[in-house]
Amino acid sequence: MEKLEALHLNNKIDARVRKNSIWKSIFFLSTLFGLVVLAVLIIRVLFQGMSWIDIDFIVGRLSTTAENAGIMGAILGTLWVMVVVIPVTLIIGVGTAIFLELYSKKGRFQSIIETNISNLAGVPSIVYGLLGLTVFVRLADLGNVVLAGGLTLALLVLPILIVSAQEALRAVPGHLSEASYGMGATKWQTIRRIILPAAIPSILTGAILALSRAIGETAPLTVLGIPALLIPFPEGLFDTFTALPMQIYYWTIDSSLVAEYANLAAATIIILLIILFLLNSVAIFIRNKYQHRY
Repeated sequence: MEKLEALHLNNKIDARVRKNSIWKSIFFLSTLFGLVVLAVLIIRVLFQGMSWIDIDFIVGRLSTTAENAGIMGAILGTLWVMVVVIPVTLIIGVGTAIFLELYSKKGRFQSIIETNISNLAGVPSIVYGLLGLTVFVRLADLGNVVLAGGLTLALLVLPILIVSAQEALRAVPGHLSEASYGMGATKWQTIRRIILPAAIPSILTGAILALSRAIGETAPLTVLGIPALLIPFPEGLFDTFTALPMQIYYWTIDSSLVAEYANLAAATIIILLIILFLLNSVAIFIRNKYQHRY
């Protein structure tokens, strides 16, 4: 009888080991497939666009001829938009997460708000473009300027940051805040000096994901009527602008008429990736600094 039970137990263990190996292989193949597709895309973009990148292309103005086209206006427009998106998203997003997680009373109303915020993270980006067109461009009469584009993209990524910031605040060990209260600190002092510093690494991780989405969005800017061929460089929040995703979009469309535009689009993608990596590197550096400290 004991031998039968031992044999049955060994069979169950072997079955679980086989299942584990199967699922491990499936997950590995899924990851490998994604990496291969990403590598193919990057290699093709590099092969197609690297030869078109030079100083004149980076600092030049947009032109109707492929040989004379530059993207400095689109680079400046993208950076100006991020000047709006980054502070608005971080201040409102983190502030909302702090209120919902640490100040508001737990109950049905808060549950409804959190559910709706989570649902907003899945709304198509073009819907936010329509919202920005209605509120910022028409009602506020801003027009298709940097401020309107930045606020629209900030609305787009706010739900992502709010949800990730809430999760980061929940992950802070409760004994840290209890010790702070025990030392006589107020609630705001505990949040500012204990909870937020401990949660900053995770909050910045969510911010990196949110800002990475914002910098590459095209649909909301298209709805706002952002032009592609803009000759003047933007110099402030109330200037008309274009952005790198818009330029990539229009050059990709025009490549059916002029083949060289496909190469320009590939070169612009490389520049956009470089800017994205630089911004993310700064955020990762700050995150790692706080991780070592707390």
